[in-house]
Amino acid sequence: MKYKNIEITNDNYMSVITINRPKFLNALNIATIQELSKALFNVEKNKEIRCVIITGEGNKSFVAGADIKEFSNFTKKEAFEMSKNGQKNLFDYIESMRTPVISAVNGYALGGGLELALASHIRIFSENAKVGLPEVSLGLIPGYGGTQRLSQLCGKGIALKMILSAEIIDAKTAFKYGITNLIVSNKNLILESKKLAKQICNNSPNSIGNAIESINACFNFNLDGFEYEIEKFSDCFNSSDFKEGASAFMEKRKPTFN
Repeated sequence: MKYKNIEITNDNYMSVITINRPKFLNALNIATIQELSKALFNVEKNKEIRCVIITGEGNKSFVAGADIKEFSNFTKKEAFEMSKNGQKNLFDYIESMRTPVISAVNGYALGGGLELALASHIRIFSENAKVGLPEVSLGLIPGYGGTQRLSQLCGKGIALKMILSAEIIDAKTAFKYGITNLIVSNKNLILESKKLAKQICNNSPNSIGNAIESINACFNFNLDGFEYEIEKFSDCFNSSDFKEGASAFMEKRKPTFN
């Protein structure tokens, strides 16, 4: 499938999705959200892909927010639908994917850009990363899950400070706050992201999917996370991955997961 705003390369069980709108600092417009959603849906169906890396074209910006011109004249109803559809089709979808998603944040990740990174399972920042949710400076609030996921990662106090002040922080501060898992040099960002993706790809895809779902259950008030973990743990015993993993362990060899 051809895309206008993103590029995809698949290699060694991993897929690298690059948001390719450098002229607009890779800002997220509705068309780009739709393309990302379709691409990730296809990834989730493709059993050959075991990890996804999302990044932005160039070294200035991962995603410098949403495309404000696109919704500056929206009515309340239109804004409601944009937020609801965006959350459901992309941001919530990423979080619930059984295929791990790594955001390789190169440069600015503001507004929807940071929300995209927050929805991902793992975040790796380049040294020049600058992130924030500055929507209140525009008379808005984050609309793609930012108020929820930033609070989950950093705690209520830090989330309130960042969102209410429209603060933009650097990579070191983001690491201190728990927003990023790792900081690397700009030139090594994709290399290090692929290195981590390769480590993930060596493990059981079924177990990884079950682990993601179990961790997400911790933040779902409609679920008992401990009970959910028990269910997913026991599900693993029906899988060929467990049989291979156990056999490999006892035979003192590396497992091969299909």
